[in-house]
Amino acid sequence: MSSNHPEFSIEQADGRLLCTLCPRACQMADGQRGLCFVRQRQGKRIELTTYGRSSGLVIDPIEKKPLNHFYPGSSVLSFGTAGCNLSCKFCQNWDMSKSREMDILQSPATPQAIAQAAVDHQCHSVAFTYNDPVIFYEYAVDTSIACHESDVKTVAVTAGYINDSAREGFFQHIDAVNVDLKGFSESFYHELCSGALQPVLNTLEYLVQETKVWTEITTLLIPGENDSDKELDAMTSWIVARLGPDVPLHFSAFHPDYKLRNHPPTTHHSLLKAKNMALKNGLHFVYLGNVHDPENASTYCPHCGAIIIGRVGYTVNAWHLDNNCCCVSCGKSLPGVFESSPGAWGNRYQRISIS
Repeated sequence: MSSNHPEFSIEQADGRLLCTLCPRACQMADGQRGLCFVRQRQGKRIELTTYGRSSGLVIDPIEKKPLNHFYPGSSVLSFGTAGCNLSCKFCQNWDMSKSREMDILQSPATPQAIAQAAVDHQCHSVAFTYNDPVIFYEYAVDTSIACHESDVKTVAVTAGYINDSAREGFFQHIDAVNVDLKGFSESFYHELCSGALQPVLNTLEYLVQETKVWTEITTLLIPGENDSDKELDAMTSWIVARLGPDVPLHFSAFHPDYKLRNHPPTTHHSLLKAKNMALKNGLHFVYLGNVHDPENASTYCPHCGAIIIGRVGYTVNAWHLDNNCCCVSCGKSLPGVFESSPGAWGNRYQRISIS
């Protein structure tokens, strides 16, 4: 691990170390771990215990992150570790994010090995996903640096729950991000995530207003919890006002899992209602996820209404962008990061190992 990373700790009057990486603000005596489970006090330092240990590497489509305006159709080498700094009762990856069994991390993988694997398998990017990369900050940053040295892009799939002081050091190494905006009320974050909303909003404003990181947002719609008209109206209005109309928003369908197994799944009608409200409030690009709906997974020109990028599942089946990333029908530019043609990875899922 590089020795150039910030310490992210402050010694308290009682001798405990305060972790300053995220708003959780865990205070640890020697040997104790934070709520994330992977950051542990060892002597006078807080160490990352999962550095160089991956929960498995998979090549899948970039649209699965989900990112629809970042090299569409391309393949991405995805991995995570274990642990999380939120405690979402609806977690869809709880088997990894809430794992306390360190032997689930069966794949030793140095940053350089991950970057080389991406090159060897012709992946356009590497994604830190499955659990939040904020908690494995040092591993993610070192891997990003190694990737960029090999001309491989990096993607962070994150809840954005990170302190102001740590944001620049983390996101300066990231090319694209999907931020999980879990709801739009402090009560939702407090009761279902054991967290707070405002730090996430701060992260989103920082990303869009102060960096060049391509940013998309996902909200998992949970019936009766975060899908009221009032909350969705407030959220989508805030995105337009503070982030702008061109930030893509993905509404994803919830399925009962983890500690919300008795909740009903999200209906297609509910997803469509949320999308229509977002469009009414001025957002240009709104997508539906976790459902088979090619029409609402495709990208349309907000100026002339023509289809620009057609999708069936994660496969790009229509491409109407010119070489200047403009709509071929009206000539207006499409916000995002594109090449002259889409990738052809499609719906494939390929697990790999690093020897």
